[in-house]
Order: sequence, then structure tokens, then C-alpha cells
Amino acid sequence: MARQSRNLQPGFSYHVTVRCNNREFNLARRECREVFLYAIKKALDKHGFKLYALCIMSNHVHYLIEPTQPEDLPKIMHFLNWYTAMCFNRMLNRTGHFWEQRYFCDGFPPTDKQRALNTLRYIHSNPKAAQMRQSLFYDFSNYGSYDGLTNDGLTQWHPAFLELGKTLDECARRYRGFCQRHKPSAKPASKSNWGSRLLAGHKVKKTKQKHSSPGQLTLWEQCQVFKRVFDIIALQVRGL
Repeated sequence: MARQSRNLQPGFSYHVTVRCNNREFNLARRECREVFLYAIKKALDKHGFKLYALCIMSNHVHYLIEPTQPEDLPKIMHFLNWYTAMCFNRMLNRTGHFWEQRYFCDGFPPTDKQRALNTLRYIHSNPKAAQMRQSLFYDFSNYGSYDGLTNDGLTQWHPAFLELGKTLDECARRYRGFCQRHKPSAKPASKSNWGSRLLAGHKVKKTKQKHSSPGQLTLWEQCQVFKRVFDIIALQVRGL
């Protein structure tokens, strides 16, 4: 059966989600996420789209993208998914599909301000919902650029955010409160049906993870040290 074509509209923003194949945690290593930032920078330079929100989790990635032209979105995602898959397979010494199936895509018009704010909050709340963080600050999310009004070098503020107040400080304060009032639902790991009876009662020992102190680093600065490594990998992938 042929895939159903996407309904892409001019001026729409698109919430895009891509997940690692088999839900594997192939983005858990910090260096993989930092290389991912460099790949996003290359995609921005190549296609000139607007990136309003970003959150790189351990096994999936969330974007809020506004392409210059509607037909640019598949090109953007093809470049990001192909390029990162080739690089990460080489970095992790693995083969086969890196990304799972087709990327999720859900668009909305620029007039739907509430939808835009809800989507921003959903993306920025992912680390907290996954119990990776107790606050909304996360090194590989651009929440800090909204809360602290900083320029992370990759993303920009959504117009709906800029209409929250008369000044930028007021916009940040209202968005901060909008996010803090939200109680994201916990996202426990999915349980496999096959073999669940055999594993009943089996407890996995939990280890306490060490997290860096809350704060928003500059996304683009984080990946600068990996530029040379990424370029070497890219050359190897291309066979140069």
C-alpha cells in the first residue's frame, strides 16, 4: 500500500518527531547529541527553515519547524535522518535502519496561537515527563532560550511567544508560568506483551543517574568541539 501523502500548507508550523529504530537508546551518549546539533546547523544552512523548538531525548527527537516552502519539509527531514543515520551507525559501530519507520508530522496554521504554545510546552516538558529532569531546563532543549531570552545559535522564538506580552521580559515570564502550571503525564517505558508472564516479578535494579546542574547551555557552542570529528565521519560515509 502506498504511503498517504502529507497535507503540507504554506506558513504552517510542523511538530515533527523521529524515533530510534526498535526504540533503542542510541542517542543516550552525550557526544551523539552534540553531533546531532551540528547536523541541525548544517540542515539550517542548507534549507533555511525556522526552528522554533528542539528537544533531543535518548531515543527520539522533537522539532517545531516552519519550512520556507511546504515542499521543503520532506527535504529537511530526509537530509537530517539520512545524514545522522550514516554518522551514528559509524560512531556506534552498528548497521541497519537507525530511525524507526516514517517521521511523525503534525502541522497547524500561524493563526492558531494556542496550538503553538501547547506544542512548545509539550516539547519543552519532555525531559520532565520522562523523569530525566525535575525542572524544565535541559542541555539539549531550547527551553532556556525562551525562559532566559538567550540566543542559542540554532533556534528562534515562535511568533505566538512574542505575543504573550508587550516586552520580551513579560513574554518570558508568562511563558515560564504557562509551562510551570502544566503537569506533564509520566511516560513509563512500554511493556512488551510477549514473554511478559515469564518476566513477571523480575525486578530491575535502578541506578541513580548523575545529572548536570540545571541550566541552559548554548546549543551551538556545545557542538563546536565535535565539528572536526563529525566532518571526518561525514567524509568516510561519502567515501571521500
